[in-house]
Amino acid sequence: MNVIDIIKTKRDGGELTEEQISWFIQEFSQGGSIPDEQAAALAMAIYFQGMERKELSSWNRAMVNSGATLDLSQVGRRTVDKHSTGGVGDKVSLILVPLIAACGPAVPQLSGRALGHGGGTLDKMEAIPGWRASLSNEEMVTQLREIGGMIAAATSDLNPADRRLYQLRDVTSTIDSIPLIASSIISKKVAEGTEALVLDVKTGAGAFMREVEQARLLAKTMVQLGEDSGVRTVALITGMENVLGRTAGNALEVAEAIEILEGNGPEDVVEVTLALAREMLNLVDVDIDPAEMLASGEPREVFEQMVVAQGGDLSNGLPVAKHRHELNASSDGYLNRLDCYSVGVAAWRLGAGRERKEDPVSPTAGVVCLAKPGEYVEAGQPLLELHCDEPEKFDFALAALDGAIDIDDQPKELFPLIIDRIDQ
Repeated sequence: MNVIDIIKTKRDGGELTEEQISWFIQEFSQGGSIPDEQAAALAMAIYFQGMERKELSSWNRAMVNSGATLDLSQVGRRTVDKHSTGGVGDKVSLILVPLIAACGPAVPQLSGRALGHGGGTLDKMEAIPGWRASLSNEEMVTQLREIGGMIAAATSDLNPADRRLYQLRDVTSTIDSIPLIASSIISKKVAEGTEALVLDVKTGAGAFMREVEQARLLAKTMVQLGEDSGVRTVALITGMENVLGRTAGNALEVAEAIEILEGNGPEDVVEVTLALAREMLNLVDVDIDPAEMLASGEPREVFEQMVVAQGGDLSNGLPVAKHRHELNASSDGYLNRLDCYSVGVAAWRLGAGRERKEDPVSPTAGVVCLAKPGEYVEAGQPLLELHCDEPEKFDFALAALDGAIDIDDQPKELFPLIIDRIDQ
């Protein structure tokens, strides 16, 4: 097998064979004969030429087979998971996992960390004192069997090909290749062993896919790839034009998620959570109204069990920032725009996110939206509350919010939350 021939085939618009793909992924993931520059060349060729459905399925299968897979046969429950493409204030997983677990199925959610303006589920959970993200495969199976819900980091032997390829894509401007995005997400979910999957593909100012049609193309690609991999898959395209909920930041979002589990909290988060929950339950043939289950309080108990099982302790509350700074409205009128991306960048600059994977994050840093788009505000009214432990970061964060706010005499129509549903 010759890697130069593989690169040339894809560069010229050809379709790679299953044998070529399997050999390439194995050699690259195991540190064999393929150096980074040749893998980068192939990634760039895929970026420009794309992949056919059969070809992408072979690529995905090779990614899964590059390492271990999680065997969930001993869990004793139907399994269903959810993946979000991420956005600002997206704390849905923290509510959704215990909600679905309370309904009976198991949710084996292997999550990631923040990079850039978007939040990472593991970083949010690590704001809980003592909570640990790393579980052995045995611990995962036990927790899923006994509690039904799990949020954890993937073990190092799970899909090593994706880990190495993602690092390379991150420094070669090939991150936004739809085939490579789709295979990165779906291969991890196949490797974790879930039998069904609901995808939350976000679009709007604060999303990775800003245009609806691009989000729709990604959703269709992932649904096809999931189904081709033997995983029942559905996608919802949801709006990320505005911050989801009222908080962006790790401990702040955990607190908001708990508030929702206790029957309160922002309506937009609840709407998205319940829409995803209905899809998840439908895929595993569970006829339970998730709204009624959420109102029962049982998911809050499941969340507590999940936290305790992973060493967390909420008895003394969550950490809070040492310093706060308010940003006030400049005039009376309707808050018609609070740029979602800018809020995410502000939270990141305060310490809630990271620029590189190895950077630390602050559990307390973030932004609270005291007003949301569509609401009437008065001059001098606080719109945003910035939280951090290092007050010298406020100016840097405020700079990200310059020009991010529009207040007008008349209200504008809000961007919808649930935009489309994609199935096979």
